[in-house]
Amino acid sequence: MPRESLARIGRVLAGLVLASLVGAAADRPAPPDAAHWRQAFARPDHAPTPADNPASPEKIALGAKLFEDTRLSGSGDMACSSCHQADLSFSDGVDRHLGHDGQPLDRRTPPLWNLAWGLSFFWDGRAASLEAQAMGPIENEREMAGNLQAALRTLDSDPPMRKAFAAAFPDDPAVTQASLAKALAAFQRTLVSPETRFDRWVKGDDAALEADELAGFSLFVGKAGCVACHQGWRFTDEAFHDIGLASDDKGRGPVLGVSAANHAFKTPSLRERVWSAPYMHDGSLATFDDVVTHYAENVVQRPTLSADLPRRIELNDRERAQLVAFLNTLSSDDPPRPASLPSKAMSWGTDERAIPTSTVSQKDRRFTPGAVLLKVGEALRIVNDDTRVHNVRLDAPGKSFNSDGQNPGDTVTIGFDQPGHYDVICGIHPDMRLGVEVAQAR
Repeated sequence: MPRESLARIGRVLAGLVLASLVGAAADRPAPPDAAHWRQAFARPDHAPTPADNPASPEKIALGAKLFEDTRLSGSGDMACSSCHQADLSFSDGVDRHLGHDGQPLDRRTPPLWNLAWGLSFFWDGRAASLEAQAMGPIENEREMAGNLQAALRTLDSDPPMRKAFAAAFPDDPAVTQASLAKALAAFQRTLVSPETRFDRWVKGDDAALEADELAGFSLFVGKAGCVACHQGWRFTDEAFHDIGLASDDKGRGPVLGVSAANHAFKTPSLRERVWSAPYMHDGSLATFDDVVTHYAENVVQRPTLSADLPRRIELNDRERAQLVAFLNTLSSDDPPRPASLPSKAMSWGTDERAIPTSTVSQKDRRFTPGAVLLKVGEALRIVNDDTRVHNVRLDAPGKSFNSDGQNPGDTVTIGFDQPGHYDVICGIHPDMRLGVEVAQAR
């Protein structure tokens, strides 16, 4: 074959390859303002802990045991995990679980992912904390039908359980309702959903999502308007909305005594929802396709309908499929297990990455060493290598620092720019004292 013909064929093939690459790039649209949305959906670096219920390994371990303990139920054969099953994303896989009377409960069992960030609990938000929520199902006659005082006496008569309570609550080791609630809540706060392909995209991996998934994300934050309610890395605004389901359940309205909130329910997180079908407060929608169809075609028009809900979402068949494809990226490829979050580093008066001159331990509820000598400009690092939650407080003229809860593994780095004597204490265990003498640098 003439050399010119070979060259011409080569140019044609090169053109075809280039065209295919350009076409592939065109099929992978970036959502509008990708940098903005990556920031808006970025995962946090640590889980919050309430000041009145700091976490500890012993407390979390106790909560995990209690979560599986059937002695909390009236019949002795039901535990929290009977409905909140780990293999089903801490839900139960049915539209409504059967109650003790053999009839379906009023509402769907919600999954328990990422509740450490929650502002209210239950579908209607009637519990203000996880500690309050924990008692609800135990005492509900149709759910666990438990007698709390009888259950506490039973637990108190069990030596290993009594020992576990004492380890979790060394300052108040009695087996009480308050300790029971705190332990269950501490365990639930560890149920953090793992990273998914969407999170890898948020971190900057452009290849983590397929073309249709990216197109679905563009619809999610754009034309479909889903982001109006499903906001932030957990994909919930923690608010209550009437989304037009054909249901007689009044939801938030009776809790508030406000009819304008009738039919409104808390926005569910979209994390790991592949593993927790069916959907909605009543479990009435079996698949993501059904959910998208509801918003596109079946919204019941009534005065209480949420103002954040588009009156009609116009999506063609391909767009619906793309939206569903994106929703799937918010779930793990395999049944998920809770993620562990890295330890938290806090600082005051210096960069947390500063190389410390001295390091102090908090093991066994004491600062070791109990006194340190520094020079102006040097940094002190305090490491929680204990099994307890601590707190670092420093009070001096013109200088005041108060860390939040310092979980095991967390560090606090303090810099000093003035000479003098500084007293550091733990606000949770005030008998922990550290003296810091700061000399003028020569």
